[in-house]
Amino acid sequence: MINDPTIEHSDVASPPPHRSGEESPSKGRRQQRGQGSDRPKRRDVNGWVILDKGVGMTSTHAVAVVKRAFNAKKAGHAGTLDPLASGILPIALGEATKTVPFVMDGRKAYIFTVTWGIETDTDDAEGRPVATSDTRPDRALVEAALPAFIGAIEQVPPRYSAIKIAGERAYDLARDGEVVELVARPVQIDHLAVVEHTPDRTVISAECGKGTYVRAIARDLGRVLGCYGHVSALRRTRVGPFAEAESCLVATLEEGGPDGNAAHLRPVETALDAVVSVAVSRDMALRLMRGQPVLLRGQDAPTEGKAFATCGGILVAVGDVERGELVPHRVFHLGGTARQG
Repeated sequence: MINDPTIEHSDVASPPPHRSGEESPSKGRRQQRGQGSDRPKRRDVNGWVILDKGVGMTSTHAVAVVKRAFNAKKAGHAGTLDPLASGILPIALGEATKTVPFVMDGRKAYIFTVTWGIETDTDDAEGRPVATSDTRPDRALVEAALPAFIGAIEQVPPRYSAIKIAGERAYDLARDGEVVELVARPVQIDHLAVVEHTPDRTVISAECGKGTYVRAIARDLGRVLGCYGHVSALRRTRVGPFAEAESCLVATLEEGGPDGNAAHLRPVETALDAVVSVAVSRDMALRLMRGQPVLLRGQDAPTEGKAFATCGGILVAVGDVERGELVPHRVFHLGGTARQG
C-alpha cells in the first residue's frame, strides 16, 4: 500500500524466542557493549539528511541506515513513504528531531501514475480490485477534470489509512474485515497537471498540503471520469524546504562513512525556513535556554507569530511571539556548531 501522508508506522519486528543451549540475545548485546567490542561509539550528530528513498525500502529501515551511516545517537523521519513509494524522505538527526513538526506541516510535491480501469480497496497497486471498467479517458478529459480537485476541497481518506476511528487505525480495521466509513476532511491542493498520458495510464504532478492523500485523488478522479483508477507509482519530489536537488542515495551514505557524509548534513534550522528568525544577545539566549520568555526589541522585531532565535549564528530556541515576547517551546543544545556536537 502506497501511503503518502505524514504518519509514522512501526516496522520493528519482534525478537526471536530464546532456545535452550543458545547464548541469550541480551547477553550478546551486553558483551558487545563491553570491552573489546568493535561497535563504533554513537555520536551527537545534529542536522537533516535529505534521503532519496528507493522503492522497496520502509521508512523505518531508511532511518536506521542513515543513523548507522553517521553513527548518530538519535534519528527520526518527517513523513512516511511506504515501500512502493520513492523520493524525498527528510531524516532528522539529534537536535533536528525537535523541528520535525515544522517539516511535516510544509507543502509537499509528488509525481504519481494513475492506472485506469481498476479501483482497488487500498487505492493503490497492492490492493484487491473492487470495481473495473473498460472505459479509458483521453488526455483532454483528464485535464478537464483536474480543476475540480484544486484548491480547498473536501477529501475522503482511503479506507487503508492511518486515521484513527475510536482509537483504532483505519487500516487495522479494514484488514480485520470491518466496514470502514471515513468522513471527508478539508485539504489544500495547489497544483495538479498531466505530465504524460497513454490510454491506460496518466502521470500527474501534484502540490498539496498536510493530510492530502494522493491515493484518494486517483480514486476520486477515476470515479468522476467513469473509468475507475488507482495509484500504481508514486514519487515525492519535495517536503517543506527540502527538494530532490539536495538529496542523496542510501548507497552514497553507505560508501561515505561518518566523516565523509558530513557534506550531506543540512543545519538544523533548515527546517525552519518558513519561520521568522531573530538574533538575540547571550543573556537573552540563556533565558530562552531556561524556558523563560524574552522581550524582542528593534524596529523589525516580530510582535506575533512563530519565530526562532539565534545567538552568534547558533540556533537557540523556537516558539511563539506574544505581544512582543518570544515564548520558547523548544530549546536546542548545539554547542558551538549547528551540525555536530
